Amino acid sequence: MSVYIIAEAGVNHNGKIELARKMVIEAKEAGVDCIKFQTFVATDIVSKGATKADYQKRQTDSTESQLSMLQKLELSFSEFIELQKLCKEQEIHFLSTPFDTTSIDFLRSIDMEIWKIPSGEITNLPYLIKIAAIHKPIIMSTGMCTMSEIEAAVKVLRDYGGGEITLLHCTTEYPVPYSEVNLRAMETLRKIFHTSVGYSDHTRGIEVPIAAVAMGAEVIEKHFTLDRSMEGPDHSASLEPQELKAMVSAIRNIEQALGSSEKKPSDSEVKNMVIARKSIVASCSIAAGDYFTDENITAKRPGDGISPMRWFEILGQKASRNYEEDEMIVL
Repeated sequence: MSVYIIAEAGVNHNGKIELARKMVIEAKEAGVDCIKFQTFVATDIVSKGATKADYQKRQTDSTESQLSMLQKLELSFSEFIELQKLCKEQEIHFLSTPFDTTSIDFLRSIDMEIWKIPSGEITNLPYLIKIAAIHKPIIMSTGMCTMSEIEAAVKVLRDYGGGEITLLHCTTEYPVPYSEVNLRAMETLRKIFHTSVGYSDHTRGIEVPIAAVAMGAEVIEKHFTLDRSMEGPDHSASLEPQELKAMVSAIRNIEQALGSSEKKPSDSEVKNMVIARKSIVASCSIAAGDYFTDENITAKRPGDGISPMRWFEILGQKASRNYEEDEMIVL
């Protein structure tokens, strides 16, 4: 099964449906499997006095509240219906992360097939129960989480009938320093929770998600934007369209390179065996009746004669005929 690649549009449309539509087209062109948005009612998810995260302050007006920022980034439910229709036309999967129960109800009403739980909702019990009760596959990011918090959330999802769970290792910072990525934690999640695993990336560039695929990630999520210079909380840690396309291409190449666990000569190697391997040959003139010794035989290419692995079998035997230098020994 191919790695499932999610282009995280998030709120990089800046609250404008025209930008969101362009992002669908660019994501399809890049070759991803899915484009993911964020569905929320700003007044339902953040209180009036909530401050912004440091990374949000760096990328937006530092004097405005988190609520004011999010209100500018909202899309209406009718606009999400329009985006879902466009995704269907473009043959790319539509996905959106709900951040409140109203948005869960809306996304359920349009029959979303996969559900994405963001890192910040892992400790939100009513939210988890409501998602689980839909009985659909769930992808859950685990940024900021301890193992006990992940364990508690997974238990809730399973106890309340959630579908198949995929856990995404994630570090919730924008951008993430390489020293805090800790990709090996992805394998820990697989071993402890016996789920599919993947990686949600907030680093700059494409190296880390490619490495995650090489380590066995089954889902990759990566933020992207039409223009990294735009104002907004997530643009600076996002890929632009050509970078997203390069990441997809690299991941597909790595998928092929991983192959199977069986070690054997590949089809393309077989023809090179005779060229690269060696045979036992005469290292000098040998007369019929002479004994083969370390002094009169050696190993040279090509490899279509007696293998040097039979060296000790040949030593001490008599030559049945004369040999010139470099002639292959035959028995």
